[in-house]
Amino acid sequence: MATAGASEGTMPPNSTVYVRNLEEHIKIEQLKQSLEEIFSEFGNVLEIVAKTNLRAKGQAFIVFDSVEAATRAIEEVNGFDLFDKPMVLDYAKTRSDATVLRENGTDELEAHKRRRMAEKERKQAHEALEAQKKLKRPAAAAEPARPAKTTKGTGLKPTSGTTTAVVPDEYLPPNKILFLREIPDDSNEEALSSIFGRFEGFKEVRLVPGRKGIAFVEYETEAGAISAKEATSGMPMGEQGKAIRVTYQRQ
Repeated sequence: MATAGASEGTMPPNSTVYVRNLEEHIKIEQLKQSLEEIFSEFGNVLEIVAKTNLRAKGQAFIVFDSVEAATRAIEEVNGFDLFDKPMVLDYAKTRSDATVLRENGTDELEAHKRRRMAEKERKQAHEALEAQKKLKRPAAAAEPARPAKTTKGTGLKPTSGTTTAVVPDEYLPPNKILFLREIPDDSNEEALSSIFGRFEGFKEVRLVPGRKGIAFVEYETEAGAISAKEATSGMPMGEQGKAIRVTYQRQ
């Protein structure tokens, strides 16, 4: 489920209704019960999604079993006061998980989740980069330029200069190539392939000659790499059961 909707009247018809401007101090269960009572008048409600995290407060998603029911709800309820605040309604930006599962089945639901995760990680990477840029201070005109240094943990790629903001590993955008670190020194291509070859689109494992503890895994598409990263990051390996680090390769 998307965590942010759009402005009133801008989204194409969808069986999921995005509700904002909700009272943030009401307990989630009470809020969902009130929304259920209101929106069930307009059709069969499959699911109501409301979360407590800071970015999602004051918002909810009402999943109907038809676009027609969602349309009726938007037309009738938009501006209706709930807990002394007028609700603002629109169609959701994307289809809900429940809708995708009902209309297209399990395989499409998994693909839908991967696309959403990829979009979320791209957004996080962009926000992190923008934050880094704001924190960078311009170099003094009289200060001689310093030679660029290799930044630790950047997938073996040095920074291109002191003006380049480095995105933290956890916010790197999806890439079809994964960068593995802290793998056991005795790891080989066969052992790693048995782990990472289980995911869709696996192509190959590449060890780095002369360097222990690191490797690259390539997939045909980002979707396969996303699934592999989610499933293996932090997974224990070797006799000591040390957790491996799995990130996307830097562009």
